[in-house]
Amino acid sequence: MTEIAVLTPDAADPSYAGQWPGVLERLAEALATAGLTAVPTAWTDHIDDASGLMRFPLVLPLIAWGYHRDHDRWMQACATWQAAGVKMLNPPSVLAWNSDKSYLGRLAGAGVAIPDTVWIDGPTQADVDAAFDRFGTDQIVVKPRVSGGAYKTLLLSRGEAMVGAPEGPAMIQPYLPSIESEGETSLLFFGGRLSHVVNKRPVPGEFRVQVQYGGGYAALPEPPPGALALAEQTLTAIGEDLLYARIDMAPDADGGWLLMEAELIEPDFYLASAPEGGNRFAEAVKARL
Repeated sequence: MTEIAVLTPDAADPSYAGQWPGVLERLAEALATAGLTAVPTAWTDHIDDASGLMRFPLVLPLIAWGYHRDHDRWMQACATWQAAGVKMLNPPSVLAWNSDKSYLGRLAGAGVAIPDTVWIDGPTQADVDAAFDRFGTDQIVVKPRVSGGAYKTLLLSRGEAMVGAPEGPAMIQPYLPSIESEGETSLLFFGGRLSHVVNKRPVPGEFRVQVQYGGGYAALPEPPPGALALAEQTLTAIGEDLLYARIDMAPDADGGWLLMEAELIEPDFYLASAPEGGNRFAEAVKARL
């Protein structure tokens, strides 16, 4: 069995203690089918010194949770891994730029459809009030540019005071009601090839689709019409050497697809909903080795 490293949260961080071991177990089971042994190691143990990672033929940052709450050290870690030449996929350079959602603006500049977005440094009530008029909508979403799992993401209605605003660089977008009716759809790519598709829907009264907020996930037999075209356009615009990518999208009011995220750091592969995807990922990893 070939050992490969899987970056995890700090073992002393209680925030994720009840979640990441299960994700690691599913990932390890999948990798084992290709003769690979997953060796967990906290990403926080390798911020300034990459020597502990150099013995591995491959490092996967797939459970490097918590980077969005410790972004300065995350960026330092990415620089350390890049300089040391750690054999990591996705590459450290991608892990750095993908951690700030301003990349969506760059993709939009390349022609990828995203929701209308206002980029601001430290949102104020005045910014929020102006966004309602700009978008011509009665509901908006305010989220940090560095975030994960809907961290500090707010849904506001016109006239509602902003409480618990994100600190630092943020983004404001019109709320897409289709999230409630049709959900968000994720296309998973391994080794540049489509593996599986998962639809995620929030529970009634909730706008966040993540499982920690009650969201439900269901594998789809194939991408909905038009979804694959947007995903492939996104990957072409990214133009990076990617082992894995999760392209999240939602329909607008006219049924056209909008890119919500291109998750290239530690995306959930939704293997509990699409277990066959684990074998496809393992084969993609083996091919890289």
